[in-house]
Amino acid sequence: MDKKDLAYSNEKEIHTDFKKKMTYGEYLNLDMILNSQQRRSGHHDEMLFIIIHQVSELWLKLIRHETKAAIEAIQHNAYQESFKMLARVSRIQSQIIQAWDVLSTLTPAEYMEFRDTLGNASGFQSYQYRLIEFALGYKTPHILKIYRKDPELLKELEEAYHAPGLYDVAIEALAKAGLELDEEIINRDYSVLYEYNESVEKAWMEVYRDVDKYWNLYQLAEKLVDIEDWFQQWRFRHMKTVERIIGHKMGTGGSSGVGYLKKVIDHYFFPELWALRTKL
Repeated sequence: MDKKDLAYSNEKEIHTDFKKKMTYGEYLNLDMILNSQQRRSGHHDEMLFIIIHQVSELWLKLIRHETKAAIEAIQHNAYQESFKMLARVSRIQSQIIQAWDVLSTLTPAEYMEFRDTLGNASGFQSYQYRLIEFALGYKTPHILKIYRKDPELLKELEEAYHAPGLYDVAIEALAKAGLELDEEIINRDYSVLYEYNESVEKAWMEVYRDVDKYWNLYQLAEKLVDIEDWFQQWRFRHMKTVERIIGHKMGTGGSSGVGYLKKVIDHYFFPELWALRTKL
């Protein structure tokens, strides 16, 4: 058998083998994924709108997966493992930010051709985004009302709403290291929106002033700053993309659109980590 025949034989064997074994498409459930882009208007540009949001939701799922694991790792003092997960979250965030550049190729006139087919559907209703906000400590009770239609989903959101977030376990790590914190912060109600606390800033200041002694806490702080930095950039790109496409119209889900997006840009998840930079 010459080389050409041998190559054909090997190729035929590989192809035949796929009849018995799982294929790439089967492993990824590509049939289901690639058939999930159902344009309700039939307009060409609706495909872009659907895919951008579906891909973003997949990235959000991975952020949730990594953040949840990082919270558990920090609680068990597994700092190096948590740093790997949090670094991955930052890389994912950069991907989601770039997605706005693609969506911004959609012009106002094009979007108006199919906007009515969205009905009340809006990115404002993304429950995965809310779960990420909860994990980062941004908790406002009115948000839960959006999901009353789905009791099972509401239960998951309520559990996350009352659970410790990423910054809560970071503050607990400060206490474990012997840094002095107000009792009310150590035993705080996780369902209440976190606000700046002077004792927390002083504790982080001590970390930054003695990096060698508190190396793990210092690295953790910088990972948190990375995540917040990227998140704010994502929020800004979101706001500018929405403004570019629909201006200051009300959002499809009843939100105030650009007005709401501008408001949340000013919120800090980890306020002390930003405040201390002026004082170092």
